[in-house]
Amino acid sequence: MHDPIRAATAADAAAICGIYNHYVEHTTVSFETEAIPVAAMAARIAEVQAQFPWLVYEEGGQVLGYAYASKWKPRAAYAQSVESSVYLHRDAAGRGIGKQLYARLFAQLRPLGVHLVIGGIAQPNDASVALHERMGFVKVGQFNEVGRKFGRWVDVGYWQLKLEEEQP
Repeated sequence: MHDPIRAATAADAAAICGIYNHYVEHTTVSFETEAIPVAAMAARIAEVQAQFPWLVYEEGGQVLGYAYASKWKPRAAYAQSVESSVYLHRDAAGRGIGKQLYARLFAQLRPLGVHLVIGGIAQPNDASVALHERMGFVKVGQFNEVGRKFGRWVDVGYWQLKLEEEQP
């Protein structure tokens, strides 16, 4: 059976932009306000992969989602903590793709010495909250009115997952 999850490549940048830019242009899920060009996305993929995994879920030649980890903060004492991101094509939600991507991502992060995975979720976003909590994340805080997009204030909740504990 073909494994739909693999490492992202620069050739995936256009498909990833297609997924991500929908959220940039139409939702508060991302706090970016301008669509990301393909070349810039390819550079982001390379930068992340210099240290952490960036995975894609591909089915029938189409990238339906992706997940990656990035540094939480640049100071040395934060080195074992990462922020995770997962995005799905808007027509691929509810199929378990996010859970599969996260499970593989976390499995690849453990041998890298990652202790804590942090997920920041713009509120409201019930689907993302449900995914993170199904994966074992626990809500640890919330910043109210921390971002402004589409003329309104947006809150961001933070969830964390300790990787050495058993996950569902």
